[in-house]
Amino acid sequence: MAHTLQPAILLLADGHVFYGQAFGKIGTTTGELCFNTGMTGYQEVFTDPSYTGQVLIMNNVHIGNYGVKDADVESDSVKIRGLIARNLEEQFSRFQAIGSLSDYLIANNIVAIEDIDTRALVTHVRTKGAMNCIISSEITDIEKLKEELAKCPDMDGLDLASGVSTKAEYELGDSNSTLKVAVLDFGIKKNILNCLVERGVHVRVYPANTSLSRLKEFNPNGYFISNGPGDPAALPFAVTTIKGILAENKPLFGICLGHQLLALANDIPTFKMHHGHRGLNHPVKNVISGLCEITTQNHGFGVDPDAVRKNPNVEITHLNLNDDSIEGIRIKNKPAFSVQYHPEATPGPHDSRYLFDNFVAMMNN
Repeated sequence: MAHTLQPAILLLADGHVFYGQAFGKIGTTTGELCFNTGMTGYQEVFTDPSYTGQVLIMNNVHIGNYGVKDADVESDSVKIRGLIARNLEEQFSRFQAIGSLSDYLIANNIVAIEDIDTRALVTHVRTKGAMNCIISSEITDIEKLKEELAKCPDMDGLDLASGVSTKAEYELGDSNSTLKVAVLDFGIKKNILNCLVERGVHVRVYPANTSLSRLKEFNPNGYFISNGPGDPAALPFAVTTIKGILAENKPLFGICLGHQLLALANDIPTFKMHHGHRGLNHPVKNVISGLCEITTQNHGFGVDPDAVRKNPNVEITHLNLNDDSIEGIRIKNKPAFSVQYHPEATPGPHDSRYLFDNFVAMMNN
């Protein structure tokens, strides 16, 4: 179904206005503006629950050129609030594809805008920082758009994880496995679970607000704390649970939001980053091995580097080579570790999947 050319407007919270063409659903959407530097993997990115509440700029010039397929999802629906790109493609070339990006966005009620100078826009975000924005292909009055944008909440202090977490417990993998992992779901990606199951782990996935006593009923060999959207500091209930898990002295592995929550459970504060890290080409140094990994990232919050360095119980394991931010920690007197990036890397290079092997080895020991 060809989409008809219709003008659309992007308005930023600081008053900057960009004019482009509508794509996807005709309508209006608001959220926090962020950008992803990846050239491929757009469908995995759009369905990543960590993007909940965000309007995404895709840096690559052409998005949609290989269509969509059912296997390329990280959750059961598109999680971004809106999409911005230079060229959003209706025509696609991939024999496995089942449809176009245009139809996919319409089916998922996603408002998008194309024909935007994304280089200028991303440069603006890198300079001014993350901010809220509104896209509309139905409202042309800038003052009316400003009124609608004012209703959009700030990401600071927002608990979005509870909203995207599973509502019911479920299990994956071999139920006869000797390795059982209790997974706290704050917006987990399917391929993280796949990486555990592929290593012979039987996982049971729990809602974000599950009590420690409920998790212990599974008698797991280890605990996994997932990625997810929003402000980690808005999840004090999760920090309490993780403190309880640490007291169990069983292996614990956290990714992304899970990394931030592990830090908070060790009295290390988190903070809102200027514009975050999102993409699949971020260089990270493993300071234990001395090796560099090219990593997949998606986060707008980080852990306080000074507080990490001052904490006698916490060791830094990974550092970001672009900005020296903390990308990995381990607790010195506990079998617990976490990374800020995404070692399952879908999309992205598989440099970091050894972390799942390390977690399994920890449980086997």
